[in-house]
Amino acid sequence: MPRQDGGGMAGVFFSRLRGKLNSLTRSNMRCLVINLDRSAERLAHVTAQFALIGVAFERVQAIDAQDRPELDHLPQHVRYEKRLRLTSGEIACLLSHRACWTIIAQGDAPFGAIFEDDIVFSSKASALIGNADWIPADADIIKLETFFWNPLVGRKRIPAGAHFSLFRLYAEHVGTGGYIVSKRAARNLIDATREISVAVDDLVFNPIYQPPPRKTVYQMVPALCIQDHLLGDKAFGLPSLLKQPRDAQWAAVEVVQKPRKTAAGRVKAEFARVVQRVAYFCLQRQKMAIPFDRPDAKD
Repeated sequence: MPRQDGGGMAGVFFSRLRGKLNSLTRSNMRCLVINLDRSAERLAHVTAQFALIGVAFERVQAIDAQDRPELDHLPQHVRYEKRLRLTSGEIACLLSHRACWTIIAQGDAPFGAIFEDDIVFSSKASALIGNADWIPADADIIKLETFFWNPLVGRKRIPAGAHFSLFRLYAEHVGTGGYIVSKRAARNLIDATREISVAVDDLVFNPIYQPPPRKTVYQMVPALCIQDHLLGDKAFGLPSLLKQPRDAQWAAVEVVQKPRKTAAGRVKAEFARVVQRVAYFCLQRQKMAIPFDRPDAKD
């Protein structure tokens, strides 16, 4: 009978210890909140939101376009057709998210969560925020919010706790109010933003503009959070800080009126829709509305 030496038992012990330490590191996901120094009301709002779900967060000082006039003159590499130059506010937003990616890339945990200061949480968010145990190993980015679009997602459902599921996200679903990013994806996003080219929403959640390598992006269903201005009559009254400058820029662009479709054009468009539906079915993909459990009251 072979002798049982202490080395084998010690190896098993240290292997289990490493597993427990890795589990602890994975569970302690940092939550970062982007906030301007002049937005005390928004900081109070997001502090109350995190208090409601019992999770701690770290404030990341947002870059303020009002204090950075040079942003208007930064070179921009607009490589994509029909893309406008970014406004100074959009550049500041991109650089603020980049600061968060740097924190995650330099940290120990494999994932980090990033939030903007106007988010409103689902009442069930405490089960997932700050804990990474439920995240699939292949995930690069997880979109936690919804814009009430019907984005293209996969048909395979991955459970994520008692009330939530994950679906692969295959098409644009804008908004960076709340998302989780892996350490490896954070490094890739940092590299991709050494030159200014597209808004942070497109860079993270539009496959057309995502830098290589191809990322595995998931959508949370129902959404874990939502930006306040989408809540309608239940909103706290925190308007978007980027919408007005962008709307003004679009208004200054000459818009070419689309010609009316002929009968042949309408038939062609309907045929294209049928072909698209067949393609989605064959690829195991679907358009899905992303709901959000609205809070019952502002308090």
